[in-house]
Amino acid sequence: MSSAQSLFSLTGRTALVTGGAGPLGSVLADALAAQGADVIISDIHEQACQEVAAGLHDRHGVAARGISSNLLEPDGTRKLVEAIDGPLDILVNNAAFTGTSGVPGYAVPFEEQTDEAFELASSLNLRAPFSLARQLAPKLAESAGASIINVSSIYGIVAPNMGLYEGTRMGNPAAYGATKGGIVQLTRYLSTVLAPRIRVNAFAPGGIARGQDSAFTERYEKLTPLGRMATEDDFRGVVAWLASDASRYVTGQTIAVDGGWSAW
Repeated sequence: MSSAQSLFSLTGRTALVTGGAGPLGSVLADALAAQGADVIISDIHEQACQEVAAGLHDRHGVAARGISSNLLEPDGTRKLVEAIDGPLDILVNNAAFTGTSGVPGYAVPFEEQTDEAFELASSLNLRAPFSLARQLAPKLAESAGASIINVSSIYGIVAPNMGLYEGTRMGNPAAYGATKGGIVQLTRYLSTVLAPRIRVNAFAPGGIARGQDSAFTERYEKLTPLGRMATEDDFRGVVAWLASDASRYVTGQTIAVDGGWSAW
């Protein structure tokens, strides 16, 4: 029988975190490093990748490095895969356009959303996770504890309550919910075709507090049983659990981490 501490240990394992220099990705990477994992940070900006990787090494003493990669390029995922030498045990598909990505025709009223923005979001939010999982599956299958963790959203599980946005300049793109819903189904699919060597799960974050309009925040908190928006730190536990042997009999699942938002 293993102790709880040993079940959560990631010592000797290597994780790749896409979007790993961003607000959420850097915290997910830190959570994995805190459990002993060596970490590869993938993001579009080289300097940011290196800074996050250096911070992980300084804080946790693990091996960490950054790989600059543009997953929107036609061969972006291939280049990233080719840059990974050595074993890989954990893939965290976190890179995505959110509702605040600044992409023209994306986070705007529905009638102003464009086909081009939808296709762009689909490429990063859904195609890239599929492509990385497909290309990295042979390498992951060599690990005794392989785990793919996809980052979905509550808007991949439920439809948006547009009343939250009334009177604000915020938007909720159709492409975001569609692609995050696609991640839920992709997770189920991969969990079956990659079994039993690779476990595949997802988690669905609730809204993260990032200086949103106060009217939105107040409405959101009233509709959340735990009475607040999330912080990035609220997702440390779920990524560590899904990456580790503590969840070794869990696959094909999407875990809502939303303060109870989707319970109502």
